Amino acid sequence: MALDQYQDEEEGMSFLDHLEALRWHLLRSVAAILVLSVIAFLSKSIVFGMVILGPSKVDFLTYRVLCDIGDYFGIAALCIEELPFTIQSRQMTGQFSMHMTSSFVVGFVVAFPYVFWEFWKFISPGLYDQEKNAARGAVFFVSLLFFLGAAFGYFILSPLSINFLSNYQLDPSILNEFDIGSYVTTLIMLVLASAIMFQLPVVIYFLSMSGLVTAAMLRAYRRHAIVVILIIAAVITPPDVISQLLIAMPILVLYEAGITIAKRLEKKRAIKAAEYEKQFERDPD
Repeated sequence: MALDQYQDEEEGMSFLDHLEALRWHLLRSVAAILVLSVIAFLSKSIVFGMVILGPSKVDFLTYRVLCDIGDYFGIAALCIEELPFTIQSRQMTGQFSMHMTSSFVVGFVVAFPYVFWEFWKFISPGLYDQEKNAARGAVFFVSLLFFLGAAFGYFILSPLSINFLSNYQLDPSILNEFDIGSYVTTLIMLVLASAIMFQLPVVIYFLSMSGLVTAAMLRAYRRHAIVVILIIAAVITPPDVISQLLIAMPILVLYEAGITIAKRLEKKRAIKAAEYEKQFERDPD
């Protein structure tokens, strides 16, 4: 009863009322991000010393796992014993600005489920009951894919890219001395780009649910999708083939998963259509 009353109130809202509701959703989202950003800013030794600078140290989890795998299979090249670069701050405000930037990004990543939940609360009253049922669990799955993508970018893509770029030299006389801004920006770009790209199955789900794409269409344009994914991977990653392939491969897997999702949705619609036809034949009135 209360839910029906809330929906009726939402349907009777004017344009200005919707703007006011959106304003409060945005304010709560921004407040959550700011609170978590302040906590991250105050936890400098953990957030910056361990998380942000983690992939720049040889004792990082990914490097240790690769070394264990190399020892097990007898592949010494997998064991990374040195990252031949130093991180410097060449601007007076460099360290402080990167501290602020990294704290805000960490705050956003941690607050993402709540931010998306606020966004979903704003748009869900405008959906039909059938659409709400089809999108049930959207906050959970979007957040799950976001964190999986962020984890992939942080634990897989970032350390391997940093290792490749730090060991790449045109000449032994050229030293790799990276600016703190360049390092933090590259890390953030890789993590957030991976998190966003991992939303592909959700995008395909909603497009398929609305009838804009079909499984047959996705299969027909698979080659085009591969080219587009490779181009996007080249844009959002550092200019090395390894990073591009690392981000492209899971996206291709997610694309195939999207085809499976679209196929299942089409089967469900076909079953419902068949049931409706049988019911109509029994009771045409």
